[in-house]
Amino acid sequence: MKVKIIFYSMFGHVYKMAEAMAQGVREVEGAEVELLQVPELVPDAVLEKSGAKKSRDTFKHIPVAKVSDLADADAIIFGTPTRFGNMCAQMRNFLDQTGGLWAKNALVGKVGSVFTSSATQHGGQETTITSFHTTLLHYGMVIVGLPYTEQRQTTIGEMTGGSPYGASTIAGGDGSRMPSENELAMARFQGRHVATIAKKLAGSN
Repeated sequence: MKVKIIFYSMFGHVYKMAEAMAQGVREVEGAEVELLQVPELVPDAVLEKSGAKKSRDTFKHIPVAKVSDLADADAIIFGTPTRFGNMCAQMRNFLDQTGGLWAKNALVGKVGSVFTSSATQHGGQETTITSFHTTLLHYGMVIVGLPYTEQRQTTIGEMTGGSPYGASTIAGGDGSRMPSENELAMARFQGRHVATIAKKLAGSN
């Protein structure tokens, strides 16, 4: 049973959440997980000037996703930073190339799930995930979120991401805040939950 985590990360926040998702997937017996990143669209000179080039070097070992990578997965977890309340351009560009898979109904019945990161606590995390779900519904995927059985999302003792739509993290305006243990725990839970649902749907539970 294959779970693929396909993400875009500029400063490493989404990548760290993706790693936690993968840890959760591995807790489910029989689940295999693969991390893939979508292609970069920003010129190297711009990445260098913003400081993102150095951050991206920390996960340059992660293979670049191809559209065909989606077809053989039982579940796909997508990770994207928030851009004005929506997914980033890199992820949108990647998804916009999947028309061939859509035409063949290649993703119908697969499990889909989403996580995100934003600069501020109210920076569009929920709209990013729920608007992403629209694409997954067009694919015919079965959407899995982060149920309230994972109570960490309801904590009021600290600033934290997380909602019933999916795990999330808050990067801070300057990107200096990395995912907290609370946020990473929610990501691990979501990865485990997605793999568990996918395993049941595959009939191998």
